[in-house]
Amino acid sequence: MLFRKKSEDLKNWLNSSKNAILITGVRQSGKTFLIRNVLKEENADFVELNLLRQPELVSLFDSAKNGDPQAFLTRLSLATSKKLTRGKTIIFLDEVQEYKDILTVIKFLVEEGSFRYILSGSLLGVEFTDLRSAPVGYLTVVDMYPMDFEEFITALNMPTSAIENLHHCFKTKTPVDDFVHIKMLDAFYMYLVVGGMPAAVQKYVDENDLNKVSLIHKDIIRQYKWDFTKYEEKNKLHLLEIYDLIPSELNSKSKRYTFASMGAKKKFNRYENSFNWLIDAGVALPVFNTTEPVVPLKINKQNNLFKLFLSDVGLLTTLYGRATQIQLMQKDKSINCGAMFENAVAQELRAHGYDGYYFSNKKLGELDFVIEYEGRCLPIEVKSGKDYTKHSALNNVMNVQNYNIPQAFVFSNANISVKDNIVYLPIYMIMFLNEAAQELPATPKMDLSDL
Repeated sequence: MLFRKKSEDLKNWLNSSKNAILITGVRQSGKTFLIRNVLKEENADFVELNLLRQPELVSLFDSAKNGDPQAFLTRLSLATSKKLTRGKTIIFLDEVQEYKDILTVIKFLVEEGSFRYILSGSLLGVEFTDLRSAPVGYLTVVDMYPMDFEEFITALNMPTSAIENLHHCFKTKTPVDDFVHIKMLDAFYMYLVVGGMPAAVQKYVDENDLNKVSLIHKDIIRQYKWDFTKYEEKNKLHLLEIYDLIPSELNSKSKRYTFASMGAKKKFNRYENSFNWLIDAGVALPVFNTTEPVVPLKINKQNNLFKLFLSDVGLLTTLYGRATQIQLMQKDKSINCGAMFENAVAQELRAHGYDGYYFSNKKLGELDFVIEYEGRCLPIEVKSGKDYTKHSALNNVMNVQNYNIPQAFVFSNANISVKDNIVYLPIYMIMFLNEAAQELPATPKMDLSDL
């Protein structure tokens, strides 16, 4: 069984919360697989209902929406052949994007209290416009992403102790053993080909057949495009056009998404809704421009200037074609891996809780990524070639005293080294940047009683 970090979130919910929980994320990221396996591992009494395969269930939820939860419970018991035990059985509702009023209904059901509810679905960011304003105190939302690099190497049976040793090297800025470093680079390049979609990873683990892995990627891409037609028929041609251009735009010099390939007369405001749809659906990852590399980055965000990455680097590599896949597996030095390296980094940052930005200035140059790290702005450069120590834009930004940037990271194929305030890290160590692992400092409790 594939290891997923989000399983801990679901286990914690099982053991401590009476609220409903919603697992959301891009299609094929492993949501249903995760829920089923955690429930089985925990020996939970549960019943699974699929609103896409069982559309007749929609009328069942209307009864709860109309303020009659008892009618809902009666109909629910008739909708499944499994015995439902009040106070024990967990109701797992899959493909909830098929019922747009589910967020309203779930409040009534949690208040009624007979059962606990797990919800899952795709495209929720576009189908539920009020997802982030879900009823407070009734619903916990967990975002699911394709497998990150650490989950991938765990699927390849890498021992936890070996990952911990790498993490120690990262924290102490100590070079990795040469043998381990080469093996980790091999694993990272394989990750660029296989990606993090669980079905693709499982196929690689089980059969070691990259041809079959590519077929899975192509099926997922077809499914995404089918979603464009089903859920956004009005702008489906715009969605297809934008999505199909992402690989070529990422292979351009700036990697910024421009409209040159879509015709000179086409403007951002005409396509803005389609860009937002792809982003909200999770099939594309945005990295927005920030005009100043200072905290908070969000206040200088430019919504109309961005790089657009695919949700999974394996999908991108498959779209580039078989020759690119072969060159990656051979680590051919003639291949330009920049787009795939950056897609993997964007994917990793998003999965680990970061809002990714990039910085561009005519005088200073352009930084691949900037994030908020340990309370400060952290510039990140991603280098796929041998000249990884050449980074004029990074040098320029680091020399601006007003930015007060204490350090920068350069990710490449090279081992760990440090020069002044620039840390050179192996590309696979992007897995150790984790927003969730950074805790706010402990402070004494304030007491204003003496005022």
